Amino acid sequence: MTEAEILERLKKRVRWPLNSPLIRGIGDDCAIYRARGAAEDLLLTTDLLIEGTHFLTSTHRPFDIGHKALARGLSDIASMGGQARFCLLSLGLPGNVNQKWIDSFYSGLLKLAEAHGAWLAGGDLARSPHITCDIVCGGGVPRGKALLRNGASPEDEIYVSGTLGGSALGLATNRGAARLQHLRPQPRLELGQYLRQRLHATAAMDLSDGLSIDLGRLCEASGVSADIHALPLFPGATLEQALHGGEDYELLFTVRAGTRVPRSFRGIPLTRIGKILAGSRGRVWFGGQPLAALGHDHFRHDPS
Repeated sequence: MTEAEILERLKKRVRWPLNSPLIRGIGDDCAIYRARGAAEDLLLTTDLLIEGTHFLTSTHRPFDIGHKALARGLSDIASMGGQARFCLLSLGLPGNVNQKWIDSFYSGLLKLAEAHGAWLAGGDLARSPHITCDIVCGGGVPRGKALLRNGASPEDEIYVSGTLGGSALGLATNRGAARLQHLRPQPRLELGQYLRQRLHATAAMDLSDGLSIDLGRLCEASGVSADIHALPLFPGATLEQALHGGEDYELLFTVRAGTRVPRSFRGIPLTRIGKILAGSRGRVWFGGQPLAALGHDHFRHDPS
């Protein structure tokens, strides 16, 4: 089974009570909790970072692992136009990890947390055969204003922030600027708020698993298809890395046709890569041909 198939089966089993304060759940980057009378919706997301699956201690320093563990969660808050409020961390560690490693790990996490106001509020510690980080991030967004995946309409224009393929290039080469891109992705929190407040983005999500699969997810949620063309490549990255590599943690978003989108936001390029089409729900076209969703899926190759 694929990740999407597992989630679809799970969604059919989850039932919320009437008048639940949970107004958004499985299917977006964050869940949305709306407290009665509150002016702000609470955004909640969780993400795993596992040794041997997402990183190796031979190539990733503890500071970088701490940074990336939090950056992944903050990227989800950014994609919904939210502001970070707090984080929780459950950390599983094998017996051979020493205090120096732990201190450096938390230094990486806490430095990024301080930069974005995502204060560490608690968590859990346990023994584990492998280093395992489970981050929970909480954020806030004005009531009813969160950016979702399901708002794209035909003729909307599709944009991405930054450049694509850098993380995949860094993973492959382990050198240069691409290595830093892979080790320390930067969550686009201020940009997400700009998309919500000023550009009135119609849909958005972060690029965690690769453009080919993530754009398909946005189209599936919105009941549309997409046609894309040339992409903004990270210097030295291949088109395959940009389409399928994943872990770029840039923002993918749509705006109404004719919206004046600047070429950049605070030094981050904003590039139009295509437009939304009617029909063929979830289908993505590139260069006139169907684009296979070859981005990262933990379960695609599982024989079960």
